[in-house]
Amino acid sequence: MTLIMKKIKVTQVKSVIDRSERQKRTMVALGLKKLNASVEVEATPQILGMVTKVNHLVKVEEVK
Repeated sequence: MTLIMKKIKVTQVKSVIDRSERQKRTMVALGLKKLNASVEVEATPQILGMVTKVNHLVKVEEVK
């Protein structure tokens, strides 16, 4: 049995300036270091939890 994990594209749309240290570290953990940077990641529960914590700073799209 093969599990197919969905991929999501996460794009940083707002700056982390004046954000908490925790939110800044979450953005780095997602692989986002610059404004308008994008990363494609597997939609694991851990990643989705991190995206939820910084959802006001990012845009999320499902990759087909």
